[in-house]
Amino acid sequence: MTPERWPEMVELFERRGPRGGSKLAPAYGCWCMYWRDRSLPHGEPKKQAMEALVRRGGEPGLLAYEADAAIGWVSAAPREQFPHILRSPQYRPRDEGGGSAVWSIVCFALDRDYRNRGIAASLLEGAVAHAFAHGATSVEAYPHVSQPHDYMGTVELYRRAGFEHVREAKKRAIVRLEPGC
Repeated sequence: MTPERWPEMVELFERRGPRGGSKLAPAYGCWCMYWRDRSLPHGEPKKQAMEALVRRGGEPGLLAYEADAAIGWVSAAPREQFPHILRSPQYRPRDEGGGSAVWSIVCFALDRDYRNRGIAASLLEGAVAHAFAHGATSVEAYPHVSQPHDYMGTVELYRRAGFEHVREAKKRAIVRLEPGC
């Protein structure tokens, strides 16, 4: 995600679909800011905060494309950029390792017409490669254990990508991938 691609992210996030834009687009209201800043109300305030992050040169995630249209998004960044992960009783780091430069994957948003076509797996592969290319010592995620359409992905998606189960966290699992796995 770069400033030049911001309009494509906006178009994806505001496109009608199962999770939002007119309350039906892929990521209505949240703009992948939930784990970054919960003080902001849904909608325009979160959109403006994400835009400011992108315009400052932050790279909060990756977009997937078909031709020139954005069809999917994954939010992946160093774990310290997600203060609510760090403070969460369920997700906060324990002493199970992962190194000092852990990256977190906290959200997928897919155009409804592209679901079940391998886009999430491709985004996950890209997010992992991006994280390790930018110095990650491991990549962590928090998939829902039983909901197949959860915004954080499924346990099976991560298992197929080589992630290992670290621990349970209520309705979610914490999974991690180390380099070379």
